[in-house]
Amino acid sequence: MAKGLVVFIIILIVPVFISGCSPVEPKSVEPLDVGGFESEREGTVPGRPEPDQDGPDKIATINIDPGCHEPDHDKPDKIATIDIEPDKVESAKPGPGDVESTKAEPNDLTPVQPASFHDKYANILKEFVNGNGMVDYKGLRRKRLELRGVLQEFNKLDRGEYESWPRQDKIAFWINVYNLQKLRIITNNYPIKPSSRILTIFYRGTNNIRHIEGKITGHKFLVMDEEFTFATIEKRFFRVEFDDPRVFFAISSACLSSPPLRNEPYYGHNLSRQLDEQTERFLSSPLAFGIDREKRKVYLSALFQTSWYGREFVKKFAIDRKFKDQPAETRAVLNFITNYISKENVTFLETGNYTIKYMTYNWTINDGS
Repeated sequence: MAKGLVVFIIILIVPVFISGCSPVEPKSVEPLDVGGFESEREGTVPGRPEPDQDGPDKIATINIDPGCHEPDHDKPDKIATIDIEPDKVESAKPGPGDVESTKAEPNDLTPVQPASFHDKYANILKEFVNGNGMVDYKGLRRKRLELRGVLQEFNKLDRGEYESWPRQDKIAFWINVYNLQKLRIITNNYPIKPSSRILTIFYRGTNNIRHIEGKITGHKFLVMDEEFTFATIEKRFFRVEFDDPRVFFAISSACLSSPPLRNEPYYGHNLSRQLDEQTERFLSSPLAFGIDREKRKVYLSALFQTSWYGREFVKKFAIDRKFKDQPAETRAVLNFITNYISKENVTFLETGNYTIKYMTYNWTINDGS
């Protein structure tokens, strides 16, 4: 009986020594986490990584401990591999708080800067307008196609791009539009041919802008795909939107009594300086301003008349303390002028007794050919 018990114990112990392992309790195995695999069958599991966090060819590897396992189940050092197919992985999509990138439009990539836009016609002004504001219309007529091409740039300009510009650049833009279109209409009708001998006598010669006045006032042109005339630009922008009366000394009437043209474009970054220079330059002309102390008369350009631009000075330059003998519009004009003339003339305007006379406008073309 004892021998039989010994044999039975040996039978139980020998296999353990043969396998080289100690009897242990079987370990519980956690389920394989392959990220997104279960979500395809049962929906997304909270806490599991979304599919877009793994690359398309990522391989999940799990090393099985080469400890004691039953020989007929797993061999030591066996690696369980699971291939995730590329088409099973979705690309990342922006969430509600994410910013979705979009393909840039051409204007987003190369925005039109105001200064570079105005540079497109700088050469025309430099070549055909001299330092006194006189224009070589004869030479410019030979370059009409070039001038026309430049003016087409105004029509092709994107309105959204224009709206992104600062206020000063917008003012410069419309001054340049106005002056270049004026050059175009004069050049297209140069040399000026009077319609009748009577008008030649009435307008004192053949080189008078009044001979083509109807063509100037009726001249229509496109800017940013919208139709304009000289009058609509003056009313909409210079009188209403921008409200800077210095502008009226920057736009040209293409004649001797007109404010002189600059031989450079207007630019927003130094517009105020340019407008001040233009105003001072205009008032230095005997056709714009003068004082006769002996006759006690002050001569002003017809542009300062109430029927022309006189009212445009009231809003910013109206004054009650000085020039009390003058109407409101004239007081505003005189107050404006004192910023651009000599101290001696300022004293005379502020304290002298005088009458104001508006000068006859000289419509002779500003021809420097």
